[in-house]
Amino acid sequence: MDTQNPSVPPRTQARVAGNKNPNRVHCNAGGLQHDNTRHNARFTVIGNHLAQHRELSLLAIGLGTHLQSLPKGAPADIKTLAARFPEGATRIAAALRELEAHGYLRRERVRTATGRIVTRTVSCNQPAAARHHHAEAHARPEARTPAAPQRREAGEGNGMHPTGTAREKRNPRKPLPAVPSPAYAAPALLQAATDLLADLHRHDSRVLLSALDTAHLAPGVAAWLERDVAPAAVRRALTADLPPEGVRRPAALLAHRLAAQLPPPPPLRAPYSPPPTRHPLQNCDGCDRAFRAPTPGRCRQCRSDLRGAL
Repeated sequence: MDTQNPSVPPRTQARVAGNKNPNRVHCNAGGLQHDNTRHNARFTVIGNHLAQHRELSLLAIGLGTHLQSLPKGAPADIKTLAARFPEGATRIAAALRELEAHGYLRRERVRTATGRIVTRTVSCNQPAAARHHHAEAHARPEARTPAAPQRREAGEGNGMHPTGTAREKRNPRKPLPAVPSPAYAAPALLQAATDLLADLHRHDSRVLLSALDTAHLAPGVAAWLERDVAPAAVRRALTADLPPEGVRRPAALLAHRLAAQLPPPPPLRAPYSPPPTRHPLQNCDGCDRAFRAPTPGRCRQCRSDLRGAL
């Protein structure tokens, strides 16, 4: 009876109140369970920052996931997505704007090899990393190019802005295409062409021309007006079928249209001949018959008889 039991606690312990026993295992049978199988092909890695985004709607999260799973070059415009999913074009457009506002989507305008301007959609799987890379690329632009001794233009290096000549040398602007010229460049004809070009932006805001562009295009418009083309017809030919996203350089497009769509000259007209003069009626002094003559006197027959009698 003198053997002690070492496992017996020295004193009675108080019962843990409530459901806070540290040895109790919590099991919520109604929570989410995963039955995962490792993917070996045809899978896309999606970050939890998109899948569990707290500000994006469920439609935007699902659409962003779908865009990241598409291959490069796949169509991703609103019309194609609306045909693929039951949601309408309005809801899909709103979801695309959400993704664009949070950096998961970019829309860029690019020019194709044929000269057409199209919208390119760029899906970003890590917007934070893309923004950081973009900020680093634009933080110190001089560090990206090797230092080389170059002659500075006038106005550079002294805190002043570079002159127009320096900017043109760094970014040379491609000259505008040639335009046709009128056969007779009358001042009134060139003024009418200039007024027509200056008024184009009132009919279509995408066609806004500078003074230099207007002076270059005015002879081409004058050549159209010289060929009996109405100003309204010239305006329609210059502004019809413009791309909906706008034109990067409207003057180049108008110069091309003026040269490529120049109408033929009008047919030659017969020389103008005035109508014969109609004289008033006169009474003959010899036979009192009426005849037409500019002044009173004798008719043709009386004048013939008088010459025969002499």
